[in-house]
Amino acid sequence: MLPLVILFLQSMQARVYKSTGSWYIVKGINNEFYNARIKGVFKTENLTSTNPIAVGDMVNIELENDADNTVTINKIEPRNNYVARQSPHNKWKHHIIASNLNQSILFCTLRNPKTSAGFIDRFLASCEAYHIPAIIVFNKLDIYNKKDIAQLHVLTEIYSNIGYKVIATSVQNKTGIEEIRTLLQNKTSLVSGHSGVGKSTLLNALFPELAIKTQEVSDWSGKGLHTTTFAQMHDLPEGGAVIDTPGIREFGIVAIEKHELAQYFTEMKALMSECQYNNCVHINEPNCAIKDGVNAGIISVDRYASYLTILDTMNAKKMY
Repeated sequence: MLPLVILFLQSMQARVYKSTGSWYIVKGINNEFYNARIKGVFKTENLTSTNPIAVGDMVNIELENDADNTVTINKIEPRNNYVARQSPHNKWKHHIIASNLNQSILFCTLRNPKTSAGFIDRFLASCEAYHIPAIIVFNKLDIYNKKDIAQLHVLTEIYSNIGYKVIATSVQNKTGIEEIRTLLQNKTSLVSGHSGVGKSTLLNALFPELAIKTQEVSDWSGKGLHTTTFAQMHDLPEGGAVIDTPGIREFGIVAIEKHELAQYFTEMKALMSECQYNNCVHINEPNCAIKDGVNAGIISVDRYASYLTILDTMNAKKMY
């Protein structure tokens, strides 16, 4: 039996649980964790992303050193899906946040720090582009004033009406916590948002054994501090896994042409076929069903404004 065991350990499938840029932590199908590095070929290929391997990837590994559980990644399996954003370091490339997801959960806050509707819409459009169901969580409900509550009602109505699940949560008041627990069961979920929105605190409230590092929002800037340095997957005791990601300040959309953007706004996609022109970008064209939808109140004015803003910031050169 010994040769079979050695053969099994020398080459097997694994899933990437953490990426630090040059080293990875992977979990083999034998449920053992390994320190992994990639073969040089991945660094020299014509990659369109700044990271060749992402958390959530299925890979093939070969054992290097049994003493310290070191392995080499020699193959990346095809991804079912992934979420990507424009690289903060190279605007012509994208950065894969995570892959092989069942759903994404965007944590937002209306204060301390404030999440803009534009950021939400960029994230949702990217999830639509990669066929990943998205859920919106408005966290820190306990610190909202009357104006915030009114805005929360407006935003909840806008996003609920176009098919997104919206949940209001508070760890302090234990509001919405169990609903999140139910949503996470037996699924691989990306958890994302600005730094300081409380995603790590909420996950710790649900699953204390995860012990995810947290930190308060900076008083002087109102912006969250980066406490999660690298994306990392955590297995959940009740089944499923969450991928906790570094706080994202900006979310640049990539690999989408201008005339394609509207199809990733769900309420616009339903009307696009009624436009007079196939390549309509829904700004100045005549007989545009999208503009008619805005005028008729079918499409939210705020969502249309987000669409125009994103369209305006998209470079003419296609980003891969």
